[in-house]
Amino acid sequence: MRVLATAGHVDHGKSALVRALTGMEPDRYEEERRRGLTLDLGFVWTPPDAEGEHLAFVDVPGHERFVATMLAGVGPVPAVLFVVAADQGWQPQSEEHLAILDALGVRHAVLAVTRSDLADPEPVRAEAVKRLSRTSLGTVASVAVSAVTGAGLGELRTELARTARALPVPPADADVRLWLDRAFTARGHGTVVTGTLGAGTLRVGDRLVNGAGAHTLRVRGLQCLQQDRSAVSGVARVAVNVHGPLAGQLRRGKVLLAPDRWLFTDRIDVRVTGEPAGELPRSVTLHIGTAAVAVTVRPLGEDTARLTLRTALPLRVGDRAVLREPGGGRRPCGVTVLDVCPPDLTRRGAGRARAAVLATMTGRPDGAAELRRRGLVRRSRLLAMGIPPPTAPVTGDWLADTAHWARLRERLAAEVAEHARLHPMEPGLPAEAARHLLDLPDRALVDALAAAPGEPRLLRREGRLYRPDSVGPTLPPPVRAAVDSVRRELETAPFRAPEADRLTALGLDRKALAAAVSAGALLRVGDGIVLLPGADAEAAAVLRRLPQPFTLSEARKALDTTRRVAVPLLEFLDAHGHTERVDDQHRRCRPDTGTAGAPARPPTVPGRKRPERPPQPPRRTSR
Repeated sequence: MRVLATAGHVDHGKSALVRALTGMEPDRYEEERRRGLTLDLGFVWTPPDAEGEHLAFVDVPGHERFVATMLAGVGPVPAVLFVVAADQGWQPQSEEHLAILDALGVRHAVLAVTRSDLADPEPVRAEAVKRLSRTSLGTVASVAVSAVTGAGLGELRTELARTARALPVPPADADVRLWLDRAFTARGHGTVVTGTLGAGTLRVGDRLVNGAGAHTLRVRGLQCLQQDRSAVSGVARVAVNVHGPLAGQLRRGKVLLAPDRWLFTDRIDVRVTGEPAGELPRSVTLHIGTAAVAVTVRPLGEDTARLTLRTALPLRVGDRAVLREPGGGRRPCGVTVLDVCPPDLTRRGAGRARAAVLATMTGRPDGAAELRRRGLVRRSRLLAMGIPPPTAPVTGDWLADTAHWARLRERLAAEVAEHARLHPMEPGLPAEAARHLLDLPDRALVDALAAAPGEPRLLRREGRLYRPDSVGPTLPPPVRAAVDSVRRELETAPFRAPEADRLTALGLDRKALAAAVSAGALLRVGDGIVLLPGADAEAAAVLRRLPQPFTLSEARKALDTTRRVAVPLLEFLDAHGHTERVDDQHRRCRPDTGTAGAPARPPTVPGRKRPERPPQPPRRTSR
């Protein structure tokens, strides 16, 4: 199917012409037929041609009071049948409709000079062709016709078919965005909406979101040209029977979308055509698809501006829209969306800087350029903006510009080195602190940067980042002297850990002790209990010489220490596989400390029985 909209001044015969072409009545209301004046959108189509293709028309009103309705009709349509009457010539609404088509960037059209039975069509045709050629439509085919006599209808059908074949075929796998031009309730079916599907595929059973995605609707049925279909691909006129919350509130200007694929925005940067951006009114109406939304204009450059929308819309880079004053006080302007996620402009001079950036943007989706501007962006967000990702993610869903990623890697290495210099006893930079220092939106990016190739290498350990030459803490001279004092005392009595008061007097607070332990100068066996490195193996050797199993008191005496030290030391030995509990009062040594942590068969100790398994309940037997 191919879809065209009509355009042209009121009473130039648009409805009569499509009626003659299709044999269908485009005016749906009795008042329209009685007055001979189109008041709303009409939808008709031709019989299938030799290839089985239909040509559908969206018939729009031509009266100046219904320009907003005309915009809703031509907004989603890729081509137009432009109508000028031979007996009236070029008229004001001919000019305004042409300006709207030019603003939207429509490139495919056929000119029909109607009422050629009432006046010579050639002067009007020549003038209209010249006017159309100065717009996005370019040079178009033109035909003089009469809907009354039928003259020229055959030639017009030929030109329409040729134009239809030249229309680009949109991708069937594109994300669905269906602007609604009609909504009604059908008895026994519920809510039915209609629209021009510009791209993508709708299927029965699909889930669509209404508005910003708060409510999901299910496609219960599909029709295309009044024929039931299981699936329809754009471009096509479709009627969709939807079911779900708030389906009854759908109306013209609303939109149905493929879920999780679109970004709603109420702030966009655009390029303006048709008038300098600085001369635009502050408040105008933005027309896109079938929607009409009030916007506030902030000029940024000669032809660029920021629009703040009263209602958020699902927009993408490259979308074309129209700016128009309510009431039509001036010529409509066209806008091309450049950015749907623009930065804040709060600092002095930010507007000028932003204008310079916008001057380099074309409105054509460019993944590499967009990534250079943003540095970091989620792949899903880039797709929702209508921009193909230029590269694979660096981690998860995150894309990174190569140069920006390299700069971040250098900064991270520098921050790790600076942290080690300022905190020699805790040289590892916490990953979360690194995220804040680099102003990164996700902790996973820190890990990916640390793992990225580069010099110096970075090591990750227990949530901290280190340079290879600073994995262990560097003890300042006062701390080193205090640790040496503790080590000398422990060499004399290896299991008599210093008291808390002694550690405090030496200046070894909790932080200094942690650094000494991390540096391997001391061994922490409990809270505030430190011994020499290797003291655990030495204690295990002493305890192995005791009769097995042994009590806490026996261990304390053998180790020549206090209960304050013996309790955490034995628990430390249990945790590291040197010893294990037998019961509440006894422990025993495992035979092979080289396999610490592995279960071992308990040894047999002379004079003591091997612990038996606890008694098991008798097995129940059936009789």
